[in-house]
Amino acid sequence: MPFISKIKRQTDYNLFPSSTPIVIDNGASYFRIGWAGETEPRVIFRNIVQRPRHKTTGETVSIVGDHDPALLKYFDCTRSGPRSAFDNDVVYQFEIMEYILDFAFDRLGANGSGIDHPVLITECVCNPVHSRSKMAELLFETYGVPSIAFGVDAAFSYKYNQQHGICGQDGLAICPGFSTTHVIPFVGGEPVYRGSCRTNIGGYHVTDYLKQLLSLKYPHHMARLTWEKVEDLKMEHCYIAPDYFSEARLFQKGTKEAEDKTRCWQLPWVPPPTEEPPSEEEIARKAAIKERQGQRLREMAEAKRSSRINELENELHGLGFLLRQLEQVEANDIPSFLSATGYVSKQEIESSLAKVTQSLRKAKGEPKSEQAEVEEKTEASMNEKYPLIQIPDNMLTSEQLKEKRRQIFLKTTTEGRQRAKQKRVDEGLERERKNQEDEERRLENPELYAEQMRAKYKELSERIDQRKRLKTNGSHTNGNNTSGGVGRGERLNAAQRERMRLLTTAAFDRGKGEDTFGAKDEDWQLYKLMSRDNDDDDEGAEADEAELARVSSRLQEIDPKFVPKQELVLPQSAAEAPRLRPLTKEDFQIVLGVERFRCPEILFHPNLVGIDQVGLDEMAGVSIRRLPSKDEDLEQRLTSSIFMTGGCCLFPGMSQRLEAGIRMIRPCGAPINVVRALDPVLDAWRGASLYAAKLQFTEQTFTRMDYYEKGEDWLRRYQLRYTL
Repeated sequence: MPFISKIKRQTDYNLFPSSTPIVIDNGASYFRIGWAGETEPRVIFRNIVQRPRHKTTGETVSIVGDHDPALLKYFDCTRSGPRSAFDNDVVYQFEIMEYILDFAFDRLGANGSGIDHPVLITECVCNPVHSRSKMAELLFETYGVPSIAFGVDAAFSYKYNQQHGICGQDGLAICPGFSTTHVIPFVGGEPVYRGSCRTNIGGYHVTDYLKQLLSLKYPHHMARLTWEKVEDLKMEHCYIAPDYFSEARLFQKGTKEAEDKTRCWQLPWVPPPTEEPPSEEEIARKAAIKERQGQRLREMAEAKRSSRINELENELHGLGFLLRQLEQVEANDIPSFLSATGYVSKQEIESSLAKVTQSLRKAKGEPKSEQAEVEEKTEASMNEKYPLIQIPDNMLTSEQLKEKRRQIFLKTTTEGRQRAKQKRVDEGLERERKNQEDEERRLENPELYAEQMRAKYKELSERIDQRKRLKTNGSHTNGNNTSGGVGRGERLNAAQRERMRLLTTAAFDRGKGEDTFGAKDEDWQLYKLMSRDNDDDDEGAEADEAELARVSSRLQEIDPKFVPKQELVLPQSAAEAPRLRPLTKEDFQIVLGVERFRCPEILFHPNLVGIDQVGLDEMAGVSIRRLPSKDEDLEQRLTSSIFMTGGCCLFPGMSQRLEAGIRMIRPCGAPINVVRALDPVLDAWRGASLYAAKLQFTEQTFTRMDYYEKGEDWLRRYQLRYTL
């Protein structure tokens, strides 16, 4: 089975005789394995398994314990997350446990499929017989272990520290582990399991609580708040407060002491490139360049206009000469003459002459009054083009009437197009005239002109904005409507409200009896009033927006610093995207304040995370009350040697807080002494290593033959003696 790990494989496995036991500290958080008699375990890794597939080959690999994150880019880990064999400190997933033992024996250096060394493995207090039986079955039948011994990790740590004078023969062992917390009383150097107690709270819940708080506080950095990183933050920054509520009030007030206790974790951040504002010289240089470009464009436009005028004049002279020649040609020769020129009729030549004349006057910028003659000629040509329009219907045949209706339709359509075109031309001329006037005023006094244009832009913007607010919210609100909403009547202008009044009056007057509306002349007058469209707000709005666009374009030409307010010109959507400010260094900081002591507080108050159980200090009192004998001297000896072991004991302030909590539930003056293990993490394995190295260890084991002969009932009665 392929394994991926950065833990190196041991090479001295064959140097140990088969009588040397293998010591395993099977914790819910970390797995430790080594040889009996040594002071340090050979292999340590996290007690988890992950089985992803290779993205290219599809091969399933086993990742046990710690792994190199750089290797995971080659594997698909979306369908296989980390899995543990434990549930509340009890092994129940033995398929995962087999992967872990395979990896552990492989890294220890075992070559064959069998293990020919005795095994001492730790378990939790009062481990269920089913879990112990399955573990024995796995070790005996899968690995061929000759003999096995089971022991409690907290008991091994207590005995190890007892040999070093840290704790006495009688005492309380408090072990806040990864997922559970145990309290075991020791009397005469042996654990009294009848007086032990357990709560389902541990270091896992502290880390998970801290991860939840930081994820809610910094939702944009959830990807960086991995379990491993939060675990490191917990062990590096968290502490136990002497008084939780006083500490919380301290941070609530924001005092200097609270600021000193706050820690900050800076995430990787690269500052964006800063853009310095342009200097006065740079602004003047850009303005000069823009002015030169504008002058060059104006010169090019003037040259193009002159060329266009020359072309139109030449074309106009040619058409006039053609008409004069056409007048001298006889009637019989006109078709041949027109075919040579490319025209069909004299009316087409005159129409072309009128168009060229109009284009020439437009190019020269002549006012509309000078175009009356051209319009008259155009009207005459239209009459010649549509001769049946002026003839009465009674003088025409049925076919001529059809042709007359067609000519009327064509003439109306043509005139409409010409009017629309002329309107566009007039608007362009008017816009050009305003621009010329603005340019003259700018040349006279540039500063005054710029100030006037800004004032005009501001006035138009406010007017458009006010009109849009009136359309959305109405012109006013009554006193009863405090939420800002308005009714339909408040959104109507004066003309629309008058129309609604007329409709209401007509409906009220004519609502009963026979409907005689329209029988009188005043009814039709009322109809005209209701049908009249006096609402010219839309036209005014379009004119204001067009003028605002022109003023904005003009300001952009003369003022490089001007930035138009596009949101006033364009219609605003109901759900406009919010504007995002640029990210700063502070946005990539994880600040740990009240979380430092709030998360470990669940060890003393599990109800903070919804676990209705007692804390560490109350567990000590429960364990003392569960002892079979009620001896005051024994209770005093137990409280005189309160021993702490396990990873959660590394929190600063744990001993002082535990001592204060136990003192509150014990009689006044009772001796209380809380001590911590030399190494709360490794002392359990070291105590088991010293125990397995003794010669009497073989008497405490049971062999494979005993397992096959006595079965599960013998495992039920099995209990290790720690005093040899």
